[in-house]
Amino acid sequence: MTEVLKSASLAVHLLQRRLGVEQARRGLEEIVAQSLRQAPASETPLLAWPLVCGSGVAERTRALSYRDGVLRVEVPDAGWKQELQTLAPRYLAAINRYATAPVHRVEFVLAGTERIDRPR
Repeated sequence: MTEVLKSASLAVHLLQRRLGVEQARRGLEEIVAQSLRQAPASETPLLAWPLVCGSGVAERTRALSYRDGVLRVEVPDAGWKQELQTLAPRYLAAINRYATAPVHRVEFVLAGTERIDRPR
């Protein structure tokens, strides 16, 4: 019986820690969302990219431009392009949670093949 109580106590402790982490995550997400809402709308997809793709992907990619609902992201090679295209629906959903300008499509371009579009 003592082992069962220890296990239950440990489970409760782990659950409480997990809930604390979840609350912190939600709090951080809200801070990020508020910060992005203060940025110019046309810049929010560019600013949101490294947040939604994660640090590993952000280190190897770069948001180049946003125009007419399309976010263009530079990738290092064709393998990265193919892999990220499969994840594009997830990235779209996440970007649109944060960005104040709607993103309808993420276009992945190979490094060195796309000139950066400047806002007009």
